[in-house]
Amino acid sequence: MSVSSGRTFSLLPMLGRTKGKRSPVTCALKCDNACSGEVCNTSTNSYFRDIASTTMSRRAALGFGAAGALAVAFGNAVTSARPAAADGGPGLAAAAKEGFGKSKLQFTAIAPVDAAVDQFTVPAGYTWQPVIRWGDPLFKNSPAFDLDRQSAAAQARQFGYNNDYTDILPIAGSKDRRAVLFTNHEYTNESIMLPAGFDAAETRAIGRAAHGLTVVELERADTNQPWRYVQGAGLNRRFLTDTTYELDGPAAGSALLKTAADPSGRAIKGTLGNCSGGTTPWGTILSGEENFNGYFAAPGTSDADKRYGLTSKPTARQWEQDDPRFDTRNPGYENEANRFGWIVEVDPFDPSSTPRKHSAMGRFKHEGANVIVAKSGHVVAYMGDDERFDYLYKFVSRDQYREGDRAHNLTLLSEGDLYVAKFTGNSPAAGFDGAGNLPADGAFDGAGVWLPLVVGGQSKVAGMSVEEVLVYTRLAADKVGPTKMDRCEDVQPSLHTGKVYVVCTNNADRGKPGKEGATEVNPRTLNRDGHIVEITETGDQTSTTFGWNLLMVCGDPAKNSTAYFAGFPASQVSPISCPDNVAFDSVGNLWISTDGAPSSIGYADGLFKVTLDGAERGKVEQFLAVPRDAETCGPVIHDDERTVFVAVQHPGEEGTFAEQHSYFPDYVAAGATPKPGQVRAPRPSVVQVFRTDA
Repeated sequence: MSVSSGRTFSLLPMLGRTKGKRSPVTCALKCDNACSGEVCNTSTNSYFRDIASTTMSRRAALGFGAAGALAVAFGNAVTSARPAAADGGPGLAAAAKEGFGKSKLQFTAIAPVDAAVDQFTVPAGYTWQPVIRWGDPLFKNSPAFDLDRQSAAAQARQFGYNNDYTDILPIAGSKDRRAVLFTNHEYTNESIMLPAGFDAAETRAIGRAAHGLTVVELERADTNQPWRYVQGAGLNRRFLTDTTYELDGPAAGSALLKTAADPSGRAIKGTLGNCSGGTTPWGTILSGEENFNGYFAAPGTSDADKRYGLTSKPTARQWEQDDPRFDTRNPGYENEANRFGWIVEVDPFDPSSTPRKHSAMGRFKHEGANVIVAKSGHVVAYMGDDERFDYLYKFVSRDQYREGDRAHNLTLLSEGDLYVAKFTGNSPAAGFDGAGNLPADGAFDGAGVWLPLVVGGQSKVAGMSVEEVLVYTRLAADKVGPTKMDRCEDVQPSLHTGKVYVVCTNNADRGKPGKEGATEVNPRTLNRDGHIVEITETGDQTSTTFGWNLLMVCGDPAKNSTAYFAGFPASQVSPISCPDNVAFDSVGNLWISTDGAPSSIGYADGLFKVTLDGAERGKVEQFLAVPRDAETCGPVIHDDERTVFVAVQHPGEEGTFAEQHSYFPDYVAAGATPKPGQVRAPRPSVVQVFRTDA
């Protein structure tokens, strides 16, 4: 039974196969049961090869000078506009060197919360409240949310479902009293949104209207007060499945992207499967189209279909019943799926602007894109392809960033060079037994190279044109031999140090028969807990070589003796598993949100602070935990105001409309009479956590 009927799936391929708190319903709706089928990457490209000896010593591999980084203060990472290493000693900006562990956002770590508990848990001295919830009205004429009288027309003018990437950008001249909030809406779960028996066609229409993106204005009385959203504000906007996106860059207009509805190959309706994102120094938002394949029925026979997970089975949502473009077997729509899987750029300050999809940044299952301005002035974006055994990518802009020239900077992601990463370890290969134990030389580390895919407007992949490389980036990357990773999700450069943090969520297939085993950069087989790679580029971020080490190999030290936290005593950390999104605070500490963890003992997902320097490097402290069945997304850290924001996605995922698992954020007890504004179903929300004591 499909989701379009408003009921829970009767076929859940991941039922009984998930570990910890990960729901098989989430697997079905979010990523089309990606882990239940064959790995999309069946290429025989060169696997990562550990080397027993190397001409590059660890000092040479990891002692590269810190990259110079220029950035404008925006969103969830704040720094000065000077080079990252200036005045701060090797590898550290002054603010980070003096400030690690000294943030105004002080707290006592919370104890892990059982995954079955339906509550939002924060440290002592803090409280929380939602900023905006699924269904909240956005425009002056938007209807108030009514759980029992939902419609597609209403949903199109209300806040969407399952918010993921989030950022809050100040409005100039408002004295920090006005801002815009951006969030994307990854997917929907109609089985808990709507009652069984609800009209199937309208259910599908409501689901479509709950996808997309939202921009909404916020206001507050002063910096000591929480934000509230402003209904009817001038910058409020919803991006829907019929919103037009401009495709730009080298592949725009390609025959590979033309359809019957768009013979230009440049005007795409909607965005799908948006996951994480990034914020640019010029104040725009980037959003990554991730699991778009689950929205399309396709022949499923071509190499491209197989590599991107497109199949001929009916889709979970069955939108192909309403719109021929969601079935690429229909004449004229063979290329429709090629129009998704891009990085989207949105200008939240211009409600009349057309959002863009950037073909120059490649097409794959983008978790997101995070940018830094290199010392050379070129903009560099790091991107992960979130699937088992897929790759890490980097984009370098053709042109240089110009301070204060927003019109020019808005063009920077339209043309540039695209690379994919190959890692090499420097420890004996015999030292990796798959358990994740440290190698004999005492560190997981090595060197790497960025393999070119497109450089200077020319394809560097034999037998493929530039258009083919950008539309079929996975196939192109397979040919050049990059390293197969354990689901690269968020990839964030630190604006304090220039180092890059690659979040590998997990890969339970590593080491299974016929699949790659443990390597130094992916040191565990059956990797259920994930790990984080720390990259130091050679010179600045435009370099084609780098050094790397593992910041952490995640897990619960009480259950897994090989959990590793950059050498910090494992007995003194909060257990953490399945890292997903990351952000930085104003002094350079790393904050990690989790999805599906800890797998070993079934704790709720949460948000964790990690110190990156000094005696406490590697110390993990849990700040909050989210409700039953939920994951933590889109962290935004305003530590100077002692405030944190997170997106709470899919609370109560395993319930049904009749038997809900969660009542977050309103918490109406079953059978109780709701108070005004409360409903009898969970509502994915953006939440703010702020200090209440002195």
